[in-house]
Amino acid sequence: MQVTRNNLSDTKVQLTLVADQALLDATKQQSLHALSHDLKLPGFRQGKVPLAMVEKNVNPTVLQQDFMERAMNTMYGQALDDEKLRPVAQPQVTVKKFVPFTELEIEAEVDVIGAVKLADYRKLKLTKDAAKVTADDVKQVVAQLQTREAERKDVERAAKDGDQVVLDFAGVDAETKQPISGADGRQYPLVLGSGSFIPGFEPEIIGIKAGDEKIFDITFPADYGAESLRNKKVTFTVTAHKVQEVVLPKVDDTFAAKVGPFKTVDEMKADIKKQLESEKQHQADRDFEEIVLNTIADQSEVAIPDSLVEAEIGRMEASERQELTYRGQTWQEHLESEGLTEEEHREKNREQASRRVKAGLVLAEIAEQEKVDVNKDELDLRLQLLKGQYQDKDMQSELDKPENRREIASRMLTEKAVAKLVEYVSKNK
Repeated sequence: MQVTRNNLSDTKVQLTLVADQALLDATKQQSLHALSHDLKLPGFRQGKVPLAMVEKNVNPTVLQQDFMERAMNTMYGQALDDEKLRPVAQPQVTVKKFVPFTELEIEAEVDVIGAVKLADYRKLKLTKDAAKVTADDVKQVVAQLQTREAERKDVERAAKDGDQVVLDFAGVDAETKQPISGADGRQYPLVLGSGSFIPGFEPEIIGIKAGDEKIFDITFPADYGAESLRNKKVTFTVTAHKVQEVVLPKVDDTFAAKVGPFKTVDEMKADIKKQLESEKQHQADRDFEEIVLNTIADQSEVAIPDSLVEAEIGRMEASERQELTYRGQTWQEHLESEGLTEEEHREKNREQASRRVKAGLVLAEIAEQEKVDVNKDELDLRLQLLKGQYQDKDMQSELDKPENRREIASRMLTEKAVAKLVEYVSKNK
């Protein structure tokens, strides 16, 4: 087969493919053999008709269609292998010349992953922050346990710092007066001074009494978790149902025995410290892995097809839409709250999507260079562990579906490739 390659861009290739007679002859035999299975001729068992007679008795149009499909798939697949191309989408194929079974020339345009120039990841030097647990960290957990086990007494006085106030609240946009999704609650127990609510909200509740209603404005912080509420001025209407004095228990051995399987306060604190160290170490490891991968990706060069970035933007938006559904907000309401059009919202996500795609391509290239793979035994073991997390038989069966097996295998490959990177970095200290 003759292959002519024309690089239209760093990520788009045009292939002109001319089949040789050997490929055409082999493809014709394959088509005749496939069509023979359904052909019925007197004197022959079904599927046993000689190919020469199959050609004389099948619909010529059907034969040519089957032939063309098989030939083009073979030619395209062979060209990808010969040219070492990694397509990211289906090709656009044009038939330039076709003489049944003797000549076939096609032209295929396809988006491909461009050249990947990796940073020297084997020599990367980075320092991982140590996971430290301080006495204040332990003290904070003990205080949370005290609050959880505290006695709450209804009082008739005004609420003060340290009290718990059970309240209803509802927030509306201070300008449009439209309700804010997720900014309302009923019978919400708020401990004043806990810092668990929107900054500026708790001080407004100090001085309130059971049965009181209060209206006030709060401007959400610029780094608030829900992006649509950042810097937004919201008017809250609050109704207090109860004001309760929170009587904290004494931290002694009796308290320790009540909150867990401990005989002494020292045992309890030692266990808290151990759990915090485990949690912080796990988070530090994840953060370090992300830093390593992002550092290598930033130092590497990758030609990224636009189609991959668009697909990643689509996945990001799908996840965002699902989160909005849980919060009871429509996509249009979300766009309006951000003051963006559909297209502007997509563009806002483009940079992050590009970084994600680049990191994924870099990691895939490293996995290939390091010959990282996931064998069947490893995958089966992971699936068994995952199945153990579900009691529902249907959920367990879902894991055995081919698409889910592939997704889990891909996740495991990513984990192993990242672990290999961290191993190199650890050796370079």
